[in-house]
Amino acid sequence: MKWSAFLVAAVFAALTFGLWAYVNRPTAEPPWPARVQGMAFSPFQAGQDPVVQVLPTEQQIDSDLQLLAGKVTAVRSYSTLKSLGRIPELAARYELKVTLGAWLDRNLATNDQEVAAAIELANRHPNVIRLVIGNEAILRGDLTVTQLAEQLDRVREAVKQPVSTAEPWHVWLKHPELVEHVDYLAVHLLPYWEGIPVNRAIDYLVSNMEQLRRAYPGKPLVIAEVGWPSDGRTREGAVASTSNQAMFLRRFLERARHEGYIYYLMEAFDQPWKTRYEGGVGAYWGIYDVRRQPKFAFVEPIVRIPQWQTLAAVSVAISTLILGMLYVHSLALGTRGRSLLAVVVYGVATTMVWIIYDYSRRYLTITSVLIGTLLILGMLGVIAVLITEALEWAEARWGKTRQRPFDLSALGTPVLPKVSIHVPAYNEPPEMLIETLDALARLDYPDFEVIVVDNNTPDPDVWQPVQRHCQQLGERFKFYHVAPLKGFKAGALNFALERTAADVRVVAVIDSDYKVEPHWLRTLVPAFADEKLAIVQSPQDYRDAEENAFKAMCYAEYRGFFHIGMVVRNERNAIIQHGTMTLVRHSALKSVKGWAEWCITEDAELGLRLFEHGYEAQYLPVTYGRGLMPETFTDYKKQRFRWAYGAVQILRAHADVLLSSDKRLTKGQRYHFIAGWLPWLMDGLNLIFNVFAVTWSAAMIFAPHRFDPPLMMFSVLPLALFAFKLAKLAHLYSSRVGANIRQTLAAALAGLALSHVVSVAVVKGLLTRREPFYRTPKDKQPHALIEGFAAARAETAWLLILVLAAVGLTGQYTIAPGLVVGIPEELKAPDVSLWVAVLLIQAIPHAAALLMSLVSALSLPARWLGAPPMSTGIPATPPFRAQDSAD
Repeated sequence: MKWSAFLVAAVFAALTFGLWAYVNRPTAEPPWPARVQGMAFSPFQAGQDPVVQVLPTEQQIDSDLQLLAGKVTAVRSYSTLKSLGRIPELAARYELKVTLGAWLDRNLATNDQEVAAAIELANRHPNVIRLVIGNEAILRGDLTVTQLAEQLDRVREAVKQPVSTAEPWHVWLKHPELVEHVDYLAVHLLPYWEGIPVNRAIDYLVSNMEQLRRAYPGKPLVIAEVGWPSDGRTREGAVASTSNQAMFLRRFLERARHEGYIYYLMEAFDQPWKTRYEGGVGAYWGIYDVRRQPKFAFVEPIVRIPQWQTLAAVSVAISTLILGMLYVHSLALGTRGRSLLAVVVYGVATTMVWIIYDYSRRYLTITSVLIGTLLILGMLGVIAVLITEALEWAEARWGKTRQRPFDLSALGTPVLPKVSIHVPAYNEPPEMLIETLDALARLDYPDFEVIVVDNNTPDPDVWQPVQRHCQQLGERFKFYHVAPLKGFKAGALNFALERTAADVRVVAVIDSDYKVEPHWLRTLVPAFADEKLAIVQSPQDYRDAEENAFKAMCYAEYRGFFHIGMVVRNERNAIIQHGTMTLVRHSALKSVKGWAEWCITEDAELGLRLFEHGYEAQYLPVTYGRGLMPETFTDYKKQRFRWAYGAVQILRAHADVLLSSDKRLTKGQRYHFIAGWLPWLMDGLNLIFNVFAVTWSAAMIFAPHRFDPPLMMFSVLPLALFAFKLAKLAHLYSSRVGANIRQTLAAALAGLALSHVVSVAVVKGLLTRREPFYRTPKDKQPHALIEGFAAARAETAWLLILVLAAVGLTGQYTIAPGLVVGIPEELKAPDVSLWVAVLLIQAIPHAAALLMSLVSALSLPARWLGAPPMSTGIPATPPFRAQDSAD
């Protein structure tokens, strides 16, 4: 590893540490006073819940009041029943005054009990200085103003202390008739709920107080709740964090001293039980956490994350470890390639550390732990895909040298052994297969045979013309019609292998629609002079890209794999063997017992098996034959389903080698076979994610007070991966494939259109053992328009579901009444906006599938995409060496 690699790693490590330091630079704020006027007091411990009547004991309440003694002058309670009715008596032990609260809701009988107890407690305990009858009962709609006024009048007649009810400031302005029934205004001022940034929150609060003073001159004002949450959703500019909570409260206390406010801070202790009824933010309003530990510094400068040095060191250490592994095992990279890897690795490692830290500090239930674990596992999967995509991007674009050049000139005089060409066929149009055989007959090669195996074609009018044509072409061409024959394509290839001439040294396989170049064998077969070599592979290529826009889009999508991914894989002797335009050493094929009939991607499985037996492969990204692409979107999906399902079959069958340190495979081979199929595996998980996303979104729509959107960072990572893959595709298609902008966009749409079918194939592959072999028909007539919709019916259904979820969330969070303020709820809330963006991004592949299906049905002209960058082949015995890239 060069010194420049160490320099790049060191620079990005310093930048990462510096970013942590910048974000966590100390902020000086007014110090906390020795004693505050009052705090809202809900003495519930972890696991307790007033809604289900799991209440704190007298000892627990006493312990909490003892903790507050000397730090606060008064506490505000919320209920008078059961153990909560003991608060005034217990508070008196510590010389604490009490603003006594009675909880009112729709249960009128319980309301009467609360009021009666409040009257009795107020008259019995001299440390009760005022009463609050009802808490946001008008805001919630639990009581009418008339019903509440009756209770207020009842209490005012029975006690000597001032009486009020607690409501947000805007409710008092909206209901002046309520003011006539109170002795003072108990006002809730919580700028967070209104989306006010913390830097403007104090001024906003003061302006609200001035409005109330002007509206009701002479009426005393008491701020019954004022605070800021330490965690939870972000609402417009209001960010819930511990540092913002500390900043807001310390600034408020200073301003309250100057303004002469009477106030109760919201609140003494965190209340995890509120999560079930108010969403996640409800648990985090306490000055002390649920363990009764202070959550922030009262005097020292405020730091966003006090433990930031430790987290920065962990993120740098993880990044350095991952980056070092990538640098050591990557192809020779220039500074730009190393820098790209550094940006991705340091970015995702820092994000991962921050998310895990942030999530670990939350109050977790069994459900939230389960959901969080699944989200973190998904996050790790996204990170793994990001890193593998970045490595392929860096190596494909900035890999400086090629370690395995294809150079036949070094082998001396070409040796041209006998070749057996195997052509499996099932129900293929005879005229197409005859064109394939005619091209083989024109091969410029001295010694070869052709074995055509038609397996299970039922109609003699389909296979007999091919049989007659083989007889006309001469003794080199052998035709077999076999029915029944098990094992699909692999069965046909094994049948051909058993009938291969004894003196054959190389087996070639092509699909029934391929027209090969005359110099194909003469150019590539001499490579087998290297005894270690078992496979020589050239790309799948196609000759019908100009027929219509659908095929042009498919062609653009195919080229990325064959001219980017396979080129990089070849450098580690880890290509995916594909079952056309492949050459295999006959003895090697026999030694591993032929093609696997249990696998529907027998070609890729054979390649991996040969690697496990110590053989090598070579890939030359030059066209020597062209076939036909699927005619319809349905056929296109069937082909990709087969590839993805077969990949899962292979991973399951070879897991003991791929997922261990088994020396039958090199590290590079294991990496490419796992990393190459990882995006497909993630597509399978993406199907599960979509089910979760729609379910969670429905819960957010129908129960917005209880279900918050997932953490913003869980939304950011999928969006980042989507953007990163598009940037990678655009760059590499331009620089390595030679595609124009339209072709690059077409490739992206075609690839996205297959996401759903790949996800279904992966899930089925994980749950089932065998799936029928889906043949890709050629030379069919395109579907009618109605069939175009039908071909993407599953994707269209998902598109509608995801879009409706996004629209439903937008409507819910822009039209529905707010939780506290009587104005439209902020979608303003960036976490909701981001989650809506995730839903819409998730809908894009399904929209792409519908678009591809319609393009297929309508047979739009291919010229819209421009001329495809077709390969032209190369002369015999050429060297292939990639040029070093300028850095």
